[in-house]
Amino acid sequence: MRHKVHRQSLGVTREHRAAMLSNMSVSLITYGRIKTTLTKAKALRPFIEKVVTKAKKAHAKTEAKDKLHLKRLALRDVRDTAAIDLLFNDKVSEFLNRPGGYTRIYKLGARIGDAAEMALIEFVKADDPGYKKPKKKAAPAKAEAAPAPAAEEAPAAEVEATEAPATEEEKKD
Repeated sequence: MRHKVHRQSLGVTREHRAAMLSNMSVSLITYGRIKTTLTKAKALRPFIEKVVTKAKKAHAKTEAKDKLHLKRLALRDVRDTAAIDLLFNDKVSEFLNRPGGYTRIYKLGARIGDAAEMALIEFVKADDPGYKKPKKKAAPAKAEAAPAPAAEEAPAAEVEATEAPATEEEKKD
């Protein structure tokens, strides 16, 4: 059974998907941002963030064998030594102070030919604070006594409104 086992299949085989994500991650590491479909960008995000986390862990390790092990684990996924060297040696310093969220996806709209939703995925800069979520308004406190007087006041106002014209008619007569 496949309960709770979900991965974006992208309509290709497992081998093709692994090669496609590897190639896209090489391009993302090399150029910093790539333009692709929204579905592929959403599939690439967790893939590349796990590789960046391995690079951060390798940077924190002191023993050479631990660094080499993490580098080989990343190389197993990405399959390009030049891109892994670039990430582990140069670009890892951009992500040291970030607890996660190394990539950002911008939606670009539909592609002309087939109306596929396009997106731009890029690495977040080291000094980019991002945006803060707006604070939610405090929910009003529910009091059981408050609705009861409001319900009683409404009929009283109607009674006064009906009595007021009657008193004016009496004055005219």
